[in-house]
Amino acid sequence: MTRFLSEALEAKEPFFRTGLRQLESANGNPSTDIRLSSEIVSLSKSKLRQLGLDHKDTTEEELYHALIEKLRLDDKSVTKTLRTLAATHVSAEADVVAGIVEAMKRLPDSKRCFAIKPTKLKTLLRKTPPKKAMKALGYRSLESMLKQEHLSLVLSAAWLNESASWKKHYTDQYKKLSPTDFEDRNITILSPNSAKWKKLSDSIVTSTKHNILSFKELGAIVLLPLPASPPAGVVTASLSLSLHELNEIRACSTFLKINQVRPDFGDIVSRIINTEPELNSKLLDQPVPWNLIQRYYSRINGHFREDVFEPYLQLEDMVWHPIEEKLAQIDKSLSFWKDTSHLGVISGRKPVSFNILDSALNLCNEVSFNERLTHYFKRSLWHELLLRYFNHEPVERTILSELEPELAMEAIS
Repeated sequence: MTRFLSEALEAKEPFFRTGLRQLESANGNPSTDIRLSSEIVSLSKSKLRQLGLDHKDTTEEELYHALIEKLRLDDKSVTKTLRTLAATHVSAEADVVAGIVEAMKRLPDSKRCFAIKPTKLKTLLRKTPPKKAMKALGYRSLESMLKQEHLSLVLSAAWLNESASWKKHYTDQYKKLSPTDFEDRNITILSPNSAKWKKLSDSIVTSTKHNILSFKELGAIVLLPLPASPPAGVVTASLSLSLHELNEIRACSTFLKINQVRPDFGDIVSRIINTEPELNSKLLDQPVPWNLIQRYYSRINGHFREDVFEPYLQLEDMVWHPIEEKLAQIDKSLSFWKDTSHLGVISGRKPVSFNILDSALNLCNEVSFNERLTHYFKRSLWHELLLRYFNHEPVERTILSELEPELAMEAIS
């Protein structure tokens, strides 16, 4: 069964197998890898039956196309649901992107975050005026743009129009930020739909096949307008990626909160805008992503260590919601995809992914079987494997011993 995990993750051998043996040994050989592999095989067979397929005579390519067709049908259903939601609660235009924003706002989840204060963001933008963004949106002065556009939209326009050197100059300023430049507030979810924004985003969305900008340091998600006739799968991909970014913003928020007393706080802010925060401690020869710690404590509330995390974090901060569960709450037709994020079957040495994000991106980009995307499946499987070991105290002690130096010394003394 270790072979299954190795091939599903397309892991480097013999490092993966050696690391897994060490992890098993450190935890008393609980056979976690075998249990997870068996569970994946069993659940995958169940999903095959739901698709009307027989696991004994279904090829991997047939499964791939069956998943694509299932996603195509579900995408039509969720598009209709979102249009109805927008027409009922937002405007008579029944704009599907407005429906996504409304659906996300209606989810009964915590949407608090630790983000840069608006006054500080204006200061940063004044020091590095985004002139190309001003021109693209039709403004003659920066002050006029700052006054009339939401600050998250100003930065979105800059990210879409300014050069790499401008972005570097702007983000280099983050290295001088301090915790006093941040505040606790609600995550912002926006969908600009004016004529200038539609013109600005049209070519970008058409070429990249996705319409989402996420700024973890701002606690903001911006959904650009979609083309009048978007490719099949784009709506599901946009909604799924938006829910994914909600989790990422929550995780980065708690990571910043817990690092408030670090002298290199600004460097940490600068670093996490492009990469996910990680702990230096390693499992299976890889750093441990902070969002994995977040997921662990959101699953097992009874293990929250107040003596380690407080006063900077409370249990209610450790929020993580599987996107498939949220999708099913928005549209019941998406219930098939619940518990599939880490499911897959092996074809040669490349897996076929049940993950809804992989399927949606494969569909909207018209990806062939041989070129199929599996990124989100492998990421979910990797995280699920590590989470299974987190349930064993020796591994938890290892993580916490690595975590403690990153906290305020007075919080752990």
